[in-house]
Amino acid sequence: MAVAVRNEGGNVNSNINVTPMVDVMLVLLIIFMVITPMLNKKVNVDMAVVNNPTAMPDADKEDAIVVAVTRDGSVYLGQNKTSIGELGSEIQNKLADKPGKTVYFRADARAQYRVVEDAIDAARTAGVEEVGLLTDKREGAGGAGGE
Repeated sequence: MAVAVRNEGGNVNSNINVTPMVDVMLVLLIIFMVITPMLNKKVNVDMAVVNNPTAMPDADKEDAIVVAVTRDGSVYLGQNKTSIGELGSEIQNKLADKPGKTVYFRADARAQYRVVEDAIDAARTAGVEEVGLLTDKREGAGGAGGE
């Protein structure tokens, strides 16, 4: 009687199939590409467009104090809606441990000038010495030329 010997090790495939891993990574990449723009922590305003804006990289920092004035006259400190009357005290509370810090203003290009001016006055009354007005760069604008 003969003994049947099975050679199971000869049929084992030792290659790793990376196709499912690539599929999962592509799905994650697409999810992150869709979600990342939604993580914007700014109030949506259409800022004034200028030829030569002044670069203010400190406005993008996590601890920057940014006031936004929207087209309809709403005032936001960071993401929180506030009023002009409360803006000064809220800025003063944020600046309690950081004197001499710059407050940045993002105003809609079609916002009423009076509201923007009142917001800046409220910040100045709260003790802010430096304010920065944020603008967007005009597309295709030349460097030094003027009109």
